[in-house]
Amino acid sequence: MSKPTILIVGGSFAPAEVYDDIVDAVQAKGYDIKALHHPSVAFRGGPRPEKLPTMYDDAALVANEISKLADEGKEVVLVSHSYGGVPASESTKGLTKKERQSQGKPGGVIRLAYMTALVPPVGRSAQSLLAELPPANHIEYKTDEQGWMDYVDISAAAPLIISDLPDVKEREALVARLQTHSSASFATELTHAGYKDVPVSYLLCEEDALLLPKYQREWIEFIEKETGNKVDVTSLQAGHCPNFTKPQETIDWIVNVAEKGGN
Repeated sequence: MSKPTILIVGGSFAPAEVYDDIVDAVQAKGYDIKALHHPSVAFRGGPRPEKLPTMYDDAALVANEISKLADEGKEVVLVSHSYGGVPASESTKGLTKKERQSQGKPGGVIRLAYMTALVPPVGRSAQSLLAELPPANHIEYKTDEQGWMDYVDISAAAPLIISDLPDVKEREALVARLQTHSSASFATELTHAGYKDVPVSYLLCEEDALLLPKYQREWIEFIEKETGNKVDVTSLQAGHCPNFTKPQETIDWIVNVAEKGGN
């Protein structure tokens, strides 16, 4: 049986390039894998779209990638990180393997895998989930006149984003690789609960100082309650960006969920 194709739906502020090491390593294991660059992520000093992108623009990009792969007959596993859990959930409408089979079409999404990711109910946004976190776990942002967010202070944000790396200079250098993000995307409400339609895996990062483990567990429990199915949970002693600090464990987890496929 052929291996599924893996799409990484990254976090806020995260250009696709921050997942390059993970992508390269998973490719070396024989998988087709690609990290997507959200419309809601823009490089500092780079071009900006005329209209501020929303989560729906991110989800549309993901859906377009899924559609192209599915039309080629490929099964797709979505691996989402942080904010990426929202557009990943939104993107799968009509694109699961089961839905496409019912229309006589090949391919489609066979699994959603969340990596310390936000999973809102329909009608909720990333912003509404983040508002529930304790004030001490909030990052302070500045927003320009066009609505693009950036960190007020990277040295203050870094311990939350990469809590499991003691070297201050190293973690700040990693956070500096992140870029700017559309404020509109955080406010956009989920309209489609893709986690109801396919098996779900979750990488629970036990040292995450941003999306605290308590909340990750609540989102896992929510999925199980909504679907009546157990979530395939893997716990990892890692902070919010295991792709940076626990790359081998992250690679192993991605390969593992890909091997599970739609089972």
